[in-house]
Amino acid sequence: MPESAPLPDRPIAFPVRLSDNRRYFIDSAGEPVFWLGTTQWQIFRDHSLSEASAILERSRAHGFTFAQAMLLGVGDGMLPNLYGELPWIGGDPLQPNEAYFRHADKVLEAARKADIAVVLTVYHQLNRKSITPENARLWARWLARRYGDQPHVIWSLCPEAQSFEIPVLRELAAGLREGASGPVLITCHPDPSPASSGFLREEDWLDIHAIQTWRDVSLIAPMVSELYASEPVRPVVMAEGAYEAGEEYGFDVTPLWVRRQAYYSYMTGGHYGYGHNDSWRMRPDWRAALDAPGAVQMGILKRVFQGLPEWWRLVPAPALLAVTLDKGSPIRQLAASHPEGWWFLVYLAEPSPVALRLEQRAAGPLSTDWIDPSTGESLPVGILDEPGTHVFPSSPPGWEDALLRLKVIG
Repeated sequence: MPESAPLPDRPIAFPVRLSDNRRYFIDSAGEPVFWLGTTQWQIFRDHSLSEASAILERSRAHGFTFAQAMLLGVGDGMLPNLYGELPWIGGDPLQPNEAYFRHADKVLEAARKADIAVVLTVYHQLNRKSITPENARLWARWLARRYGDQPHVIWSLCPEAQSFEIPVLRELAAGLREGASGPVLITCHPDPSPASSGFLREEDWLDIHAIQTWRDVSLIAPMVSELYASEPVRPVVMAEGAYEAGEEYGFDVTPLWVRRQAYYSYMTGGHYGYGHNDSWRMRPDWRAALDAPGAVQMGILKRVFQGLPEWWRLVPAPALLAVTLDKGSPIRQLAASHPEGWWFLVYLAEPSPVALRLEQRAAGPLSTDWIDPSTGESLPVGILDEPGTHVFPSSPPGWEDALLRLKVIG
């Protein structure tokens, strides 16, 4: 049987780069890195250094390894930071305000000390009037030169998912690569939703796919699956869904909803970015949001996956399910496995029976247990010795959702 991964709290040896098969992430030591993102859009503009450090340290304690943030904050780039400093002099990206960026420097350093990679958004479609194809390359080159010694930075662009954005994106990507002292990673997180970076799949500067589904949880699995199957191969991050405790969706974004978004992402071969409404909106309760149930349960998710031998080799396994639900249904059963059949994992988004085809597996009996995604509690089911189709009548009573884990004994 393959060996398990290093302990989840092992420090990341930055920089993070793509695996050889371009499905997951590794560090400079060649060790797999689990992409579990938190969203702190305003951390550079609206937080003091002490607040930013507390956010990053608490996030890492819950298992988050990546933080999505906007260098200029949410909006058009024309708002000052906590200290009254605007990012640009006269609104000109080619005249950066040193006082604004000195604070940003310190926040980036705090992220590095907290062992968190920053997915740094340097262009949003709301910046379109200021950042244009004519000045984008120089703006991006300046950024890359300033932060070239920050190996924990991954660059992010947030355009509309429209072809008219491609010229400015190309200029930004060229500037980032020209200004950097070494290799860089660039992702594209289209906004507004629902959208994916699939309209850029032929662009050779794009390293990491991202999608935004906002309230449409039923779109997550098909959108991740579509990009997962596309060429050229790139990792896929479900970067923005419904924020925990969000208020604009027409329904309550409960911890269960957050878990569904995350498991739908990982079980279809992708990665996930979590967010809380009070964090990105800078509500008075932003400190309490750091320990919200959904945030804590993302750490449980990470421990479950990292407890699987060679978790980074996960492949979607829809054929494992003997009966599948409608692809458009928001309530789904999803299956994933080790490519050589050493383990299988099934996510049930609500209590239901599940039937599994277990013909394709490594030799040996399977230990089977249920895991409660909200608590991490594990309940053994038993040992399966024979291949074939096995029916599990239902997950344990009282659970909102469940994981069924099967591992070859050996």
